[in-house]
Amino acid sequence: MSEQTTDLRETVRQRYAAAAVKVTEGGTACCGPEPVEIDENFGSTLYTVDDRHALPAEAVAASLGCGNPTAVAELREGERVLDLGSGGGIDVLLSARRVGSTGKAYGLDMTDEMLALALANATKAGATNVEFLKGTIEAVPLPANTIDVVISNCVINLSTDKPAVFAETFRVLKPGGRIGVSDVVADDTLTTGQRAERGDYVGCIAGALSFAEYREGLEAAGFTDVEIVPTHSVADGMQSAIVRATKPMAADTPTKVTEPADTCCGCQN
Repeated sequence: MSEQTTDLRETVRQRYAAAAVKVTEGGTACCGPEPVEIDENFGSTLYTVDDRHALPAEAVAASLGCGNPTAVAELREGERVLDLGSGGGIDVLLSARRVGSTGKAYGLDMTDEMLALALANATKAGATNVEFLKGTIEAVPLPANTIDVVISNCVINLSTDKPAVFAETFRVLKPGGRIGVSDVVADDTLTTGQRAERGDYVGCIAGALSFAEYREGLEAAGFTDVEIVPTHSVADGMQSAIVRATKPMAADTPTKVTEPADTCCGCQN
């Protein structure tokens, strides 16, 4: 890992650690470099009133995403769901409600402060079918072929190694599994420099892929039926989008597995 990549990851970690601490202390998180309130393009306003009222206030306050992936993933009873970059746990808790007692929702995050907040929120919500894991979305600590649905909310754009994210997502999904992701995507006409001019990395802008790059990345990992649908503008030439794709039924996947036992931050059984 290059020094620049390491520095960017640490910047992201520090930013979201600070957001978690702010929420724990009674404030509101934000998606950006400064401790300011988020606008209508990000956060809990993108969830329904019913969803917000069904969860602990701290889970709602910690919402930093650009969409509502649980609303587009079409979750079903009994499914196993993984949320990449689960933060304060809002999408994990909503997923747990949708998959019911026979299903399970995992949350993966690299930030200790967010994991602690998510665990506290799960306890307040009385969720018994959730588990939070510490790790990065480039190296998911779960075995291959074990997850029905992968969701994520404005987190993949923060990764400095998106091909690894797509490959890991493909690996952990069962054949026939699917993704339902909300993310920031750039118009194909924008260069990487122009994206950086519109916002910084931790602000969910500079690291965004273009529509074509996102499609190509998913297809290179083996996904089919890729669909990228913009929902609303977050900056000039930058869109929040719903991303869907499927792992083919006959897909070959690596046999190597990574057990989650040593990375489990906490679970409700």
